[in-house]
Amino acid sequence: MLDLLNAQTLQVADGSNLNWQKAITMAAQPLVNMKIIEPAYVESMISIVNEKGPYMNIGPQIVLAHARPDNSVHGIGLSLLKTNAAVPFVDAEHPVKLWFVLTATDSQSHLSVIQQLMGLLTDKNAVERMLAAVSVDELLTILQALEA
Repeated sequence: MLDLLNAQTLQVADGSNLNWQKAITMAAQPLVNMKIIEPAYVESMISIVNEKGPYMNIGPQIVLAHARPDNSVHGIGLSLLKTNAAVPFVDAEHPVKLWFVLTATDSQSHLSVIQQLMGLLTDKNAVERMLAAVSVDELLTILQALEA
């Protein structure tokens, strides 16, 4: 997972000026910049939330944004935007500070990434530290400690 979550794919932002659509777009931007996904994939993620609601809210203050693999995805990718202010995901009932974006080219290749991510997200201490992090370096330190 650390080869996917790195200095290029991690971001920290204030968040107080964001809505959930902008948060997902911002979280996905490193993957667009790296040509892992095209902007159409970002639009797909937002459309799915508009259709199905906040089901991507996978835990307190955590979203795992994703869409079905299609020709706008060119590889497995994972990025994270940590916002210092919680951003309402669809509504005020779902405040979020950790915005993960996951991309895959098929329905199988990303399963080990999901398994590793779930290991991270079930570590309550690590999640609390990530929620409190104020820099990319802090996030990297937390992730590196988990992989050690």
